[in-house]
Amino acid sequence: MQNVVLNPGGLISWIIVGLLAGFIASRLVRGRGMGCLMDIVIGVVGAFIGGFLVSLFVSPGTTYGFLGSLVVAVLGAVLLLGIVRLVTPGRPRRP
Repeated sequence: MQNVVLNPGGLISWIIVGLLAGFIASRLVRGRGMGCLMDIVIGVVGAFIGGFLVSLFVSPGTTYGFLGSLVVAVLGAVLLLGIVRLVTPGRPRRP
């Protein structure tokens, strides 16, 4: 298995990447954010999903900076939210 290194920086950078990626993905999929904490969780999980998927297509050991990590995290978070939306039942709409 190939490794892609997502390296935006330290812990604070991961929180910022998670917040931004989760917020952007939430806006794209749901039309609004989900709150700071959930945006961070979605963004960080999305970064892992996106990193895994990108590692399937790029050479091993490739590193990305802050913006590259953000793009990969957004892609993973959009995928995560799309899958969650397909699996969970929607709320019935009121007339």
